[in-house]
Amino acid sequence: MGGGFKNLGKAGPGRPKGLPNKTTVAAREAIARFVDGNADRLQGWLDEIAADQGPAAAFKCFADLLEYHVPKLARTELTGADGGPQELKITWQQEK
Repeated sequence: MGGGFKNLGKAGPGRPKGLPNKTTVAAREAIARFVDGNADRLQGWLDEIAADQGPAAAFKCFADLLEYHVPKLARTELTGADGGPQELKITWQQEK
């Protein structure tokens, strides 16, 4: 008989849903340190991009960098039946 582990039929607890792994946390911390340590230089770089390629390009660059520092929130759209508008019905019942 081998000395391996027994599979008891269930997985371990693992990482809770939504909790980033260690690599993701480390990457976000490194980006945060970079941004914090280069805030004054970052403004100069954005000014150069705006001068060369326009303010829209500078904003896109900033937004792309910011996405790694502050994660994007997921968008949720609520619709009614068949993708149409939602319908809200309010009924009033008078107390007797």
